[in-house]
Amino acid sequence: MRRSPQRRPGDRRSPWRFLRRLGGLRARLVVAFVLVALASGVTATALAYRESRTAVLERKQDAVRNDVRNRVGQAAADFDIPPDDVSLTALANRIANGLGNDSMVLAQYGALTGSSDVSADRSRITPELREAVSSRNRMSFQRVEWKGSPYLVVGTPVTADGGAPSGLDVFAVTSLRAELEDTTGVVDAVRTGLVPVVLLTTVLALLAAGTVLRPVRELGRATRRHAAGDLSIRVRVRGRDELADLARDFNETADALEVSVAELREQDARAKRFVADVSHELRTPLAAMTMVATVLDEDAAQLPPDAARAARTVSAETARLSRLVEDLMEMSRFDSGAARLNPTDTDLAQAVRATLSLRGWTEQVDVDLPDGVVAAVDRRRVDVIVANLVGNALRHGAEPVTLVLSADRAGGRIAIEVADRGPGLPPEVLAHVFDRFYKADSARTRSEGSGLGTAIALENARLHGGTVDAANGPDGGAVFTLRLPWRSTCEEDR
Repeated sequence: MRRSPQRRPGDRRSPWRFLRRLGGLRARLVVAFVLVALASGVTATALAYRESRTAVLERKQDAVRNDVRNRVGQAAADFDIPPDDVSLTALANRIANGLGNDSMVLAQYGALTGSSDVSADRSRITPELREAVSSRNRMSFQRVEWKGSPYLVVGTPVTADGGAPSGLDVFAVTSLRAELEDTTGVVDAVRTGLVPVVLLTTVLALLAAGTVLRPVRELGRATRRHAAGDLSIRVRVRGRDELADLARDFNETADALEVSVAELREQDARAKRFVADVSHELRTPLAAMTMVATVLDEDAAQLPPDAARAARTVSAETARLSRLVEDLMEMSRFDSGAARLNPTDTDLAQAVRATLSLRGWTEQVDVDLPDGVVAAVDRRRVDVIVANLVGNALRHGAEPVTLVLSADRAGGRIAIEVADRGPGLPPEVLAHVFDRFYKADSARTRSEGSGLGTAIALENARLHGGTVDAANGPDGGAVFTLRLPWRSTCEEDR
């Protein structure tokens, strides 16, 4: 039964990929361009508004002041002082005539006043302006806001012959609404033009970001291909900028890495072939040596004591060398990919009991083997795994050694756990316990095993699609757990 692959958190198809890209370099470049464009547009708008407003208001002020000065001079030329209310009103009307429909003129002589618009609000003429006109004896002006609209108020004294003050002051109030609308129109025009500028900036930013990020994306793809094992991939070098230098450095590094990896692979292949060839060549003389050593061992009792010890030593060392050669041959088959699985439906409880009985470990190991756990496994390889794990526990741990078989039918997994009551495995040993020829005690130069037992056990488990884990038990001692998928031969055929 095939299972669909699980989606990893970093999978390209992840629904979060788009959200992650929003915070990527492309988005930051576009946002930076748009912010610069907005800042420039807002600054330009503010400067344009200020300059245009100042220019329009100054032009209006100069025009009104000159107009008021001329009209006051013409109207006051034949004006009699002291005036009355009627003459002041007539003077105000003469001056207001031509200033504009929204203008109002007020003539003041002491407590007497005359206005061109009796209903007009005179509060627009502030006390400060009245005081400035009367005290300085010269024209003054002030901009005020009344009911949300701007106004220009100009005040000027009427002088007698010789420039002496006559006591008559004239104030003209003129609306600036038209000028304000003109400056607002400038701002609206700039603001309207800012939208296409921002859109154009966004397009240019996307094009620039694409130009900048294209080499970066190619480098990223090439790096991922390298991580996946394809060392032949290279990136194109465009231009002469820093990104081109980066691409060039990547290609040079990839060339050197490919050469180094090729050399290492060739050396590793030669080393594996050498081990396989030597192991194979040793089998024939070892077979003869084993036969002779067996004969010597059987006849050791009839030999002198020194000769008997020598015969038994030769027999033991020959057996050890034979096991080492067999283990090396087995590892070479795994390395070359020649190891094959021959699964058959096997009762694991019976297989484990046979492994222990064959090696005389039945009395030394406490077992918990439920019947009925039948799975498609290579019985010979399972025998090798269990023998290596139990043998390690007996040699390097302490009794009692326990072996527990458990099965999870729902999860489709089988576990065989081998535990001892020894001192356990130090942390530095746990990281290397499945390494070839690794010895926990560096001072120990010789051991009964070949140093390949756990490595062979792990390779056999992987061949089944399982694994072997090493840990320390909660009550002390080392715990090795073989985990295998639970399936039958019919599933294997599918």
